Amino acid sequence: MMDPTLAEMGNHLSDAMKILETIKHLKAFLILFLFLYFSDSGQDVVSILQLVQNLMHGDDDQQGHRMQYVGEQGHMALLGHSLAAYISVLERERLRKLTTRILSDTTLWLCRLFRYENGSAYYHEDDREGLVKMCRLAINTHYEDYATEGFTLLSSKHPVIYQSAACRPGLGQHLCSQLGLPLSSLCIVPCNTMFGSLHQMDVALLDKLIRDDRESGKLPLLLIANAGTPGAGHTDKLSRLKELCVQYNMWLHVEGVNLATLVLGQVSSTVTAATKCDSITLTPGPWLGLPAVPAVTLYRHEDPALSLAAGLTSSQPVEKLRALPLWLSLQYLGHDGILQRIKHASQCFETPSPPSVFSQDNSAQCRDHFLTNDGVDVVELEDEGTCVRFSPLMTAAALGTQENDVAALVEKLGEMIPVLSCTLRFRQDFKDEVLQKASLSYIEDQSWPGLGGVRYEARTTDLDEDKRQYRVERINSDLLKKLMELDTDLYFSDGPEFCEEKNCIFIGMATEDLDVAELVETIVSIGRDIEESGKLFENMTEVVRRGIQEAEQQLQKANEEKLMEEGVLRQIPLVGSVLNWFSPVQASVKGRTFNLAEGQKLFRRHGAGSDSVSDTSSVSQLEESFRETAHVQAIDAEEAEVPQEHHVHIVAEMALSDQRVPEGQETESVDTLR
Repeated sequence: MMDPTLAEMGNHLSDAMKILETIKHLKAFLILFLFLYFSDSGQDVVSILQLVQNLMHGDDDQQGHRMQYVGEQGHMALLGHSLAAYISVLERERLRKLTTRILSDTTLWLCRLFRYENGSAYYHEDDREGLVKMCRLAINTHYEDYATEGFTLLSSKHPVIYQSAACRPGLGQHLCSQLGLPLSSLCIVPCNTMFGSLHQMDVALLDKLIRDDRESGKLPLLLIANAGTPGAGHTDKLSRLKELCVQYNMWLHVEGVNLATLVLGQVSSTVTAATKCDSITLTPGPWLGLPAVPAVTLYRHEDPALSLAAGLTSSQPVEKLRALPLWLSLQYLGHDGILQRIKHASQCFETPSPPSVFSQDNSAQCRDHFLTNDGVDVVELEDEGTCVRFSPLMTAAALGTQENDVAALVEKLGEMIPVLSCTLRFRQDFKDEVLQKASLSYIEDQSWPGLGGVRYEARTTDLDEDKRQYRVERINSDLLKKLMELDTDLYFSDGPEFCEEKNCIFIGMATEDLDVAELVETIVSIGRDIEESGKLFENMTEVVRRGIQEAEQQLQKANEEKLMEEGVLRQIPLVGSVLNWFSPVQASVKGRTFNLAEGQKLFRRHGAGSDSVSDTSSVSQLEESFRETAHVQAIDAEEAEVPQEHHVHIVAEMALSDQRVPEGQETESVDTLR
């Protein structure tokens, strides 16, 4: 049984570590608090900028991530925000003329670049806001009295918004929330299951859904199509969808990364069809590597009053300044610069669809093993499962991706895919082997890209929960250290950063030659050795503790006997010395020994042993006293069963202070014992 004092110390240490971790996480908050606090006299610019820098970089441990590359074109975009603040203080007429020029120039350039003739533009920070405005425009178009009657008109003819199942998650719910429509107004159109791509909208099924809604008295309002689905980068059949929308008088909105390729000389006909749609949403910021520039929705509509009612135009000049960062950046890049960046990104992978997807069967198995800061991320697809996606059109310009980066990615894929395949194949075998061991628990964590996790469980049942948890924590901590010292290619860790399970050991990826059974048996063997050695240490601790308690009791008893034998007068310093001089006390020096291995029957050997307690004498001659102890042990060896190599003696000297032994009596004392 472990000393409660040691367990308490362990608990205090664990609490101290948690406190230190909490202080570390509060560091950013404290910096923010100091920044927000301001004195009556104010602060100088240098101090304020230093605080901002601290907030930007945060903890040094979080650095090392690849940041967006900000070239001169990026600095132009950032400059636009500062200029917008200065321009906003101009006198009203001059401000109106300047903002009108900026807005008209930017809209004209974008319409020409992306082949969208006779279009208007709406600039917005949230890339979903443009679609919200298009829905409002469609509602105002179909419901003539909507501006005065409001939502009472919608109850008579329920509007319906259609979107592909491959659209980005949460888009339809966001629309209903912003428009005040019930979720029943949203219709999810499945993708093709029999013919065509699995990621393209099923046009025949869409036609049937629209006809059913019309027959039930509903109003088909708007269709959201994709020119590059968020997951796999596929483009819907936009030409056929446009025909369907014209047939049923619906608004067709298109979004997606493939719209960036409209600036190229040679464009796929499926993407070119987007230029005939009612509206498209562009995100030039990631496509061109421009920080903090707005998204743009290009649309066609002939009634300015309805556009104003939908919130697409504003009489406030300051709102028109949203286009200023983009206006500056487009002028800096020019047509050739824009073309070069889009062309470079689209050529990073020569595939029919710019985003490239590599499928994996298990959730997040390769998230931590690819260049997640270099344009690679993990996506969930309905049919393929979890996949690794590389979308250079969205990342290459911002990160400065070059051909050698793509080559490194391909090389990394070539190295990791065989290892991933072996690991996935061995995961179930590893789980089965662990479940067969009574001393191991299998830890399930889908975010861990390796074989899995285990925990060595303490087999002792006579401990309370706190002490048992402490023992489990210590065993698994020591077990992890031992496994990491082994000469193996396997990687051992205490698990993911946010793993809910504690006191676990996680095993990394496996190669083809891994013997799973031998691995599990090794874990059990090492864990058992650690557990047994820990029990020995705890037993020794208990023996020492009991021995110390016994020694203290014996010392207390000896002091009481001394008081009874010598009397009270001998305890007085001056008087006692005089009495001891004239009438010395005739007493022998006694000692006690105790066996550290006492009670450990698991490790005993028959045929050898010694007594656990014996008397010794002669305080001044330490070597003689040990020889005397060994002599007494040899006499009593026939009655003892403790192995000699585990028999440790600790002599507690109990010599009385202020006691004088006359010369010549030491030998007599030893002879008496003999």
